[in-house]
Amino acid sequence: MKHYYPYSIALALIIFLNFRILAQVSQPKYSGAVENKISQVENNLSGWVQLSDSSMQYRLAERMKFYKIQGLSIAVINNFKLEWARGYGFADFADQRTVNTLTLFQAASISKSLNAVGILRLVQAGRVSLSDDINHYFKTFKFPSDSNSDFKKITIGNLLSHTAGLTVHGFAGYEKGEPIPSIFEVIQGERPANNVAVKSQYAPGTRVEYSGGGITLSQLIVMDVTDEHYDLYQWNNVLEPMGMVRSFYTQPPPDKILPFLATGYHEDGSEVKGKFHIYPEMAAAGLWTNPTDLSSFIIEMQNAYNGKSDKVLSKKMAQLMLTPYLPNTNAGLGVFIEKKGDRTYFGHGGANEGFRSQYYGSFEGGDGVVVMVNSDNGQIIQEIINSVAKVYGWKNFYQPSIKNIVQVPAEILNKYAGVYAMNDITLSIKRNGDHLYVFQNGNSGLQIFFTSNSDFFLFEVPAEGSFIMNEAGNPISIKLHQNGSDFSFKRKE
Repeated sequence: MKHYYPYSIALALIIFLNFRILAQVSQPKYSGAVENKISQVENNLSGWVQLSDSSMQYRLAERMKFYKIQGLSIAVINNFKLEWARGYGFADFADQRTVNTLTLFQAASISKSLNAVGILRLVQAGRVSLSDDINHYFKTFKFPSDSNSDFKKITIGNLLSHTAGLTVHGFAGYEKGEPIPSIFEVIQGERPANNVAVKSQYAPGTRVEYSGGGITLSQLIVMDVTDEHYDLYQWNNVLEPMGMVRSFYTQPPPDKILPFLATGYHEDGSEVKGKFHIYPEMAAAGLWTNPTDLSSFIIEMQNAYNGKSDKVLSKKMAQLMLTPYLPNTNAGLGVFIEKKGDRTYFGHGGANEGFRSQYYGSFEGGDGVVVMVNSDNGQIIQEIINSVAKVYGWKNFYQPSIKNIVQVPAEILNKYAGVYAMNDITLSIKRNGDHLYVFQNGNSGLQIFFTSNSDFFLFEVPAEGSFIMNEAGNPISIKLHQNGSDFSFKRKE
């Protein structure tokens, strides 16, 4: 038997009515003190680096324009409560629909966090065990055991913590009008699925390796154990009980909800064909939500973790979810754990075609933030989160690299101008006035900031490097360090 994805008419009607009822509070106003904090957040965006005089800060509107962001939405949690939420820009530029706090974005991989809650509800009810072989729960399918997995059993806990040793990092989704595969076709990599088969690549329980394929197996477990459509199970047991009453997993989205959905955009600002992709891999990438609803999830998890609520998960289950599954790793069940100074945060990011998102929730103090954008360019997200951390005094959360800028003589800048290449990647260095700019493969230029006559950094991306000179004092290459890797670009004659 094949599992397809017809949506529930009843569920679609419930969600639609929730939007109609709440439409009048879609862009709320706050007290003067809160509005002042919102203004501070909007005017203090900061990147991975700061100048010693703290002058390198930006306004939200100018960063949206710089990154070609059509729309974004923010929610901030303070002392275990949603302090404010606000939308900016356009949900759909062509239709001139603006973003408000009801506007839904594709949560992409943040879907995995709520999926974990749904499965832990089954654990809590005694219907599944995190330590059982996953094949114990499949009704019409058995995941093959082979030498790649050392013939060891894969558990549900392995799936949720990305320790199952499985392939398929993520999913591309499907354009509107394309055939939508069943969950079995996705898992087995059979047409019309556009991914390869989910397979073992090493023994489970040995390390963390991100696998959306493994999360899709957990989706099938939910369906087989409950004998329900996945989206209905998640609505009844996770979303609605948490107060996430505008969110849903249904794929494709019901027609009545389309006016509330953000349209996805590519990095150059162009619209995603069909406005967004469809993701039958619901558990891994299918959630439609907004920062306000995700704040309800974060707050409920914070309260459950501290024994102040058990609406969805008990204290024991919440603490299990927010604890690394393997020692010396950062992967919990559907979340990632980060230590920043003396505080600990749980969080997850998301990246679907035309959408990017990120959330954080603190274990202590009840702080949190959610940012969602309808763009393939998510660089603005961390800048916003950095601003929230500064304005709200999250100690040691934002720890930028402090730099001092120097003015390089014009004759040296002129020498650096030229084209540098590494394989099929080219960097064009051009002078404009007293500054140099780097253009990668013809994309928009980024200003180069010098810390010495040869050393530099880029503000927009976490990259720093040096111009390497020959004995005659002429540049022969650029050494670049970015995201933990080193690159060498040779100058072209």
